[in-house]
Amino acid sequence: MARSEPGGLGPVGVLSITGGIVLADAFTKLLAVDRLAPIHTPHPVLGDVLRWTLVYNPGAAFGLHLGPWSRWIFIVLTFVALGVLWSMYRQSVPEARLKVIALATIAGGAIGNLVDRVRSSRGVVDFIDVGVGDWRWPTFNIADIAVSCGAIALAIVLWREDVEAERLAKAEASADATDEATAAPDAHGAS
Repeated sequence: MARSEPGGLGPVGVLSITGGIVLADAFTKLLAVDRLAPIHTPHPVLGDVLRWTLVYNPGAAFGLHLGPWSRWIFIVLTFVALGVLWSMYRQSVPEARLKVIALATIAGGAIGNLVDRVRSSRGVVDFIDVGVGDWRWPTFNIADIAVSCGAIALAIVLWREDVEAERLAKAEASADATDEATAAPDAHGAS
């Protein structure tokens, strides 16, 4: 019997999600580099709340920086993360569509930022600048959105899987206890 694909999505479905995110991320970053120079110059989109501001992030999310080796450390960590995502994908059951979509979304974002790290020592291109006045969220990109949304979806899916596994374990324990109680001989009627 042939094994069904994890999440009911074949390789084409998973690659479409992942590849679509990588392409959208690359395209928007090319536009940002081409149209938003010089760096650190805000271009208002929705007043002060949403601006396009080109920056290069040599570290990780929220500017996490690990010194001169940051680029290479984050490249290695990305490959490790992609390996974990691949393993989770291969272990997914055919019914786990949302889980597989979340994994593909995270992978697309991770690959998008990996491309920047490999391509340039300047760092990852970020350009989405959200906030009010001096209260700004760290500048981000499409890949960051994909990683964040995918991670939130994956966390919800894994939490729901744990809740369901716990419910099934309790139901099984209750059924076993009921079976044992009905199978035990009647202590008063036995001679």
